[in-house]
Amino acid sequence: MPPRETATIRQQRVGAELRKLREGAGLTAREASALLSVNAARISSIEAGRFGVSADRVRMFAHSYGCSDEPYIDALAAMTAGRGRHWWDEYREALPSGLLDLAELEHHATAIRTAQVAHVPGLFQTVDYARLIFRQSIPRLSPPEVDYRVTHRIKRQGILFAVDPTPYTAIIHEAALRMRFGGKDVTREQLEHIAEMSERDHVTVLVIPYEAGVFPGAGQTVLYADGPVPRLDTVQLDAEHGSVFLNADLQLEKYRVFMARFESVALAETPSRQLIHEIISDL
Repeated sequence: MPPRETATIRQQRVGAELRKLREGAGLTAREASALLSVNAARISSIEAGRFGVSADRVRMFAHSYGCSDEPYIDALAAMTAGRGRHWWDEYREALPSGLLDLAELEHHATAIRTAQVAHVPGLFQTVDYARLIFRQSIPRLSPPEVDYRVTHRIKRQGILFAVDPTPYTAIIHEAALRMRFGGKDVTREQLEHIAEMSERDHVTVLVIPYEAGVFPGAGQTVLYADGPVPRLDTVQLDAEHGSVFLNADLQLEKYRVFMARFESVALAETPSRQLIHEIISDL
């Protein structure tokens, strides 16, 4: 396969997993090259996502490295399927790559959980709410840039309205619900939308009330995307310079604990929905 100009997050993940397997087997790229009869430079390029790799070759690499986790190998091999074009590709020249990677991550996730303290989750944001958020960016975005980001964010929400929608759990702090971005009208529309989404079978909304006080991870904004097997889960964190994606085993375990703690201090679904309606009534 020819080298790729831009490696997507999915392509990078396949390469990263193959590197983990090689290093777990105690092999250098040169030693793996001799074992697999593949040029060492090509192995390095595959691990960096710069060169494509077939499903059969993924299985060959994994078995040669001593991996016997067949569900994991099958899931990793399935990730090599031709990427084709997706809706987010039309934004490739207009938006930072991290936003495209996030859309791709959400598109392929088998389930998504997010925890938000200051903002409403992106997959719930209305057009007016999202526009206000992007207008606060530093450096300031031009009107066309704001429009691109808003439409991209709204299109990401398609996974919640698909024929086979992605299971989605949103853990939102009461503070994010009470912030009046754009005044009462924008806030009311946003909260009513969240309440409506919470009624969908595949959507779970849990609210952390002020009364919960301090809790581990309170300063974190986390998106946890389930892969086809737990070893292929991914964590996305927001940072000033863009999205950060984590997939190391210890990082995944850490954020599984974080998400469990977020859920443990949140209200159950029905009380959460009731609190959202109370906040709407207070407007």
